[in-house]
Amino acid sequence: MNYSRYSLLAIVLAASALSRTFFAADLPRSGDYDYDSPTPGSYTLAIVKPAADGDVMDSKGQPLHLRELTRGRVTVMSFIYTHCKATKACPYATGVLMQLHRRSSDDPELAKGMRLISMSFDPGADTPERMAAYSKLAGGHSSAAPWSFLTTRSQADLQPILDAYGQAVDQKRNPFDPSGPLNHTLRVFLIDPNGNIRNIYSSGTLDPRLVLADVRTLLMESATEKHGRLSAN
Repeated sequence: MNYSRYSLLAIVLAASALSRTFFAADLPRSGDYDYDSPTPGSYTLAIVKPAADGDVMDSKGQPLHLRELTRGRVTVMSFIYTHCKATKACPYATGVLMQLHRRSSDDPELAKGMRLISMSFDPGADTPERMAAYSKLAGGHSSAAPWSFLTTRSQADLQPILDAYGQAVDQKRNPFDPSGPLNHTLRVFLIDPNGNIRNIYSSGTLDPRLVLADVRTLLMESATEKHGRLSAN
């Protein structure tokens, strides 16, 4: 892999730390998120706004419309770049998605109803080939929810997507900054099967327990809606 062994190490370490909270019933809290996570279905999530479309490419270089991947399932979409080494930024967000992915491999409901997306905001460096290497993080879990690794053909294709999602990115003065060459905010989006954004997580709220509860809440909501439509017919 040529995207940076240090970035990969940071992601693996973040995922390892998360797993202690994510899977252990006797550890409902963590040092970063010292509260009881909500019970799925005991609350509702308001519609923030529709999830924007855009021209993207998958890790095989195939062109796609982003809307093709933000409809039909509950989607967790993270904006990242593969050279990021800030442990509480992209590697942490990818670690959360990795834990969701692993969790879904043993949970048919999650595997069937959830989708994960890692969307690069560095098209110059994050080519489809680089995203394909990065996608090896999802290897070995064939029964898990699908996880797409996307980039864009150019900055011109990317910018409307960034603007629509409010993802701020700019170049650092020092391109050799040890944490990576880009300044950015951490934003991870929860999108319902109808293509509406229902939550936006930041570095302060990206608690994997909360994300999982939110995903399950939307799956329950979708099941109720489907049952209502069937009953009406």
